[in-house]
Amino acid sequence: MFNNKSKSETTETVVPTGSASLIGSGTSLKGDITSTGDLRIDGTLVGNIICSSKIIIGANGVVEGDISGQQADIMGKVTGTIKVKELLMLKSNCQVNGNLHSAKLQIEPAASFNGQCHMIQEQPVSSSGKSGSSSSQKDDYLKSPSLAIS
Repeated sequence: MFNNKSKSETTETVVPTGSASLIGSGTSLKGDITSTGDLRIDGTLVGNIICSSKIIIGANGVVEGDISGQQADIMGKVTGTIKVKELLMLKSNCQVNGNLHSAKLQIEPAASFNGQCHMIQEQPVSSSGKSGSSSSQKDDYLKSPSLAIS
């Protein structure tokens, strides 16, 4: 009414990239989830999670399956293997039964963890496409995985 543009000219379709997904409290799912955006589980999932971004298991969240992602914050209950490329945080009152694979790990005092912990290390790739193995001991120390227990 007040502008000269028609409705078809002003309507744009915006497709979110890397948006967050939420499985809310009271929701139960069976099956695997694959996501390119952040993922938060506050309900129950029986299945695996493959995510190329951050995964959050809320305080009421329950996952019975393997988790694979870039980063993860665990506040609820997980039964399965967790593989994270960067930082894995086990928050207070979480319960994890399974093996952990992570470059960095932070465990809060009230967290419960039963399993094996494997600290992974990403190998730098040189311009020739081969892993660099001629670095000094100082460089190796600076690149080593870290473990923080608070």
